[in-house]
Amino acid sequence: MKNGLQKSHDHARGAKRMAHQVIEHHFKVAPNRLTHQSGGLSNFVFFVKHREGDFVVRIGSSPVKINSYIKEQWAVTKARERGVPTPEILEVGNDVISLPYMVSRRAHGEAATYHESRMTIVHEMGRYAAIINSIPTSGFGSVFDWSNNQLSRNETWTDFLHEELQLDTRLDILKKHKMLSSAALKRLGEFLERGTNKKLMPSLNHGDVRLKNVLVDKKGKVTALIDWEDCMSTLAPQWELSLALHDLSIDERAEFIAGYGLSDDKVREIAPLMKALNVINYAPHIAHSAQRNDAVKMEKYRLRLSGALDLFSL
Repeated sequence: MKNGLQKSHDHARGAKRMAHQVIEHHFKVAPNRLTHQSGGLSNFVFFVKHREGDFVVRIGSSPVKINSYIKEQWAVTKARERGVPTPEILEVGNDVISLPYMVSRRAHGEAATYHESRMTIVHEMGRYAAIINSIPTSGFGSVFDWSNNQLSRNETWTDFLHEELQLDTRLDILKKHKMLSSAALKRLGEFLERGTNKKLMPSLNHGDVRLKNVLVDKKGKVTALIDWEDCMSTLAPQWELSLALHDLSIDERAEFIAGYGLSDDKVREIAPLMKALNVINYAPHIAHSAQRNDAVKMEKYRLRLSGALDLFSL
């Protein structure tokens, strides 16, 4: 009987054969070289050297991945039209092989995480985030303009909070595992529900504008913003910043906001909802750690959400 590692290797080999088939079908010539990259749980990713150029082929791990690929293609196309550097997606389909696939031109560069010009890069990230957030959309959540579906679309912020984000379930998780006090939980719910009676307008959000998803050349020039899997239609800049600022130092956060073009007053206005979104998005990770009985990780979450590590406010 095969163990999990052997099964993983078998799946990767099968996906590699599929990627080869996709390239040969679309370019009529086999690739010169096809190299497997780490792609996570939902994708197999391959770098392709071909006489027509350098490409990336992603193979979805299940048939439903086609919707995610179509969503990405829509978002990336809109962002490229506005001048955001992104990989060019050439083809999305599920007709050549038994699983969904995406073919894009390979964007060259290195992840910006440890580049010496981080401050300049972070400023540019903020500028590009503002451009992305300026793209109007309709509906809230992962189903929006890219799809013609209507029954699964959230028309309002309230619909999104309760139908897709599962706010009540997430609040219950935080309460069950004593991550927040009763008063803090109440405030959290109030911040998220605020404005539900208003006509709130959504826009496109990348959903993960972080240094690991920014490619730069040796001089620090941004060559591509990658990994659009989590893009969605929702409030901006609150949703975008709640995720984008997460890993940055206090000075880098200020630089990102400067690049975005937000005034100090605007930052103060959106801060409560931005913080609330950051906290509520911890709930699935907390539930996962609880399921694994990871007591050490759970205590780290409690410490972080207690505010004890916040050195800048009283």
